[in-house]
Amino acid sequence: MSAYVIVDIHITDPVRYEDYKKMAGPTLAAFGGKFVVRGGAVETLEGDWDPGRVVVLEFPDLERAREWWASDAYGPAKRLRQECARSEMILVQGT
Repeated sequence: MSAYVIVDIHITDPVRYEDYKKMAGPTLAAFGGKFVVRGGAVETLEGDWDPGRVVVLEFPDLERAREWWASDAYGPAKRLRQECARSEMILVQGT
């Protein structure tokens, strides 16, 4: 069953965030992951959620998503993201 990592990112250092994007993308394939949404226009339809940059990643299952997030491959990119942006990230099981 597919799993999705949904991220709301508020970028604090746009220059370094560009480096993060270059580092993070290639780490997905090794875990069967792919981008479903990578930025783009956001419109709030209900509530007061004011997301920054929204990213949605798809993985084959929850375990592969968890493995990617905790991996040595993604680690350096994750640390860079945490230094140059504030993120809210959730893992959701699909149907």
